[in-house]
Amino acid sequence: MSEGISAAPDPGSRAAGREGHSNSGTRWDSHASAPQAAKGRKRRKRRRGRKVFAPADGATPAAATGEAPSRAGQHPVAANPQPAASPPEERPRSPWNGELPVFAALDLGTNNCRLLVAVPGRHGQFRVIDAFSRIVRLGEGLSASGRLGDAAMNRAIEALKVCADKLRIRKVARARLIATEACRSAANGEEFLERVEREAGLKLEIIDRETEARLAVSGCGSLIERETKGVVLFDIGGGSSEIALIDLSNRRSQRLANHIVSWTSLPVGVVSLAERFGGRTVTRESFAAMVDDVAGRLAAFEGRHRLSHLVAGPHFHLLGTSGTVTTLAGVHLDLERYDRRRVDGLWMGRENVDRMVEKLLGWDFQQRVANPCIGADRADLVLAGCAILEAIRAVWPSERLRVADRGLREGILSELMADDRATRGSWRTEGRQ
Repeated sequence: MSEGISAAPDPGSRAAGREGHSNSGTRWDSHASAPQAAKGRKRRKRRRGRKVFAPADGATPAAATGEAPSRAGQHPVAANPQPAASPPEERPRSPWNGELPVFAALDLGTNNCRLLVAVPGRHGQFRVIDAFSRIVRLGEGLSASGRLGDAAMNRAIEALKVCADKLRIRKVARARLIATEACRSAANGEEFLERVEREAGLKLEIIDRETEARLAVSGCGSLIERETKGVVLFDIGGGSSEIALIDLSNRRSQRLANHIVSWTSLPVGVVSLAERFGGRTVTRESFAAMVDDVAGRLAAFEGRHRLSHLVAGPHFHLLGTSGTVTTLAGVHLDLERYDRRRVDGLWMGRENVDRMVEKLLGWDFQQRVANPCIGADRADLVLAGCAILEAIRAVWPSERLRVADRGLREGILSELMADDRATRGSWRTEGRQ
């Protein structure tokens, strides 16, 4: 199959524009030309009578191994922290053909279909070479009927065909394709995935809620700073909301997921909540009812107090990874167009979050549609997400909220790359990002 081909995200999809990742298919040159260049310099300098020390063992000169200048639109995404690389002379020499392995992660959720394709970088980072995101609303009507609807399944399959095309043109070393709450809870979820395999050629796995919570944590590891002692990470989805309590007050390991002390998955998300309470027209009374509904579910979460010794301290914060918090961040920044680079990793203070929720509550449906960070696709869902957020903030009050425009796909890539590197050894990517 053709290598280095990059299919751009669907220009007709607003969601595709939210990715903010590079979709460049450019691959780095191999080390092959470096020794010849070194020899050429050696010959020229000898003719001038100067003494030259050529690099030992064919090593690439420092100028060639330095970090490549960043290209427009390419933004390395940090995964879990990794140990510092060994000096070149200490690394085991292993056969390497100059090509970085390609990894892929697909997440079919209740509201979105998302794909990331990436190659590993250095120090636990990876570089996205292709991305796709489309709102498909697979879970539309699910809370009422208990089944996936025909129109919703058709939308999802069309999006998955685009993903299949993107995967087909690349030599993917490892991939993980997952489905979450909609397929997990629908009576015809397994039947739908069989249809996906027949029509799109993709075999998806339905993951359980614990795995979903762990992957969300793995995808956000680099956004938790070294001095942090406690974090409540939450992922507000379309059909479920995952919450993980992370205690970092003792010795910190490389995998953030190892520090989860308690977790829960609420069977409620922005789609299911909006369908039950209304999303287009939201009054203060109906908003309060949504908050109360989620609060009741959180009250049944027995492990919610596992971070009580850290919540009041200065080294505790909330970390949100979902369309709800990224939307709030975009509105807070008053962006004319959603910009992932400005949103991902943004800190919002308690008063800023209060002000943004109040602002959205004061807008009618058309005003929400008109905001470039909300749009028609999210205008009937964003307040349901805010209600879930308010219920979470009531249980774990914090002066700070960090916004993550990353989640399950990044967690999948982090784990795939860590496992592959443990098996394969070095990819020799240090200094070649």
